[in-house]
Amino acid sequence: MIKKTIWVVDDDPIYKIIMKKIINKSELFSSISTFSDGKEAFTALNKSLENNCNIPDIILLDIEMPIMDGWGFMDEIAKINPQLMRNIPIYISSSSIAADDKEKAKNNKLILGYMSKPIKLEDLVLIANNN
Repeated sequence: MIKKTIWVVDDDPIYKIIMKKIINKSELFSSISTFSDGKEAFTALNKSLENNCNIPDIILLDIEMPIMDGWGFMDEIAKINPQLMRNIPIYISSSSIAADDKEKAKNNKLILGYMSKPIKLEDLVLIANNN
């Protein structure tokens, strides 16, 4: 199995540390990049596209973040999606229990799933094997 790249977009530094440990334990990913908000991640994605670098194989995206939240990030992804060579599998990783957020994620064709934090190793394995 070819190892994949994964991005974690979340403003919680402790959660990012936990996710790095879980991701490393899975042994399914060749690289992990973390970002503190949607704008930082979107800027990195644009740089990857401009420099013909690899785009991530999977993105785990929080909803509630400062500067640019997960929904703002998704709006920006939708604008550049035609430029991408392939769709990037995006999974919402949130502590939000709001039914509106779950419904919004379900209705967004670019979002493949909605998972409650913390993501478990088993969930990560399923995600990696589905993409």
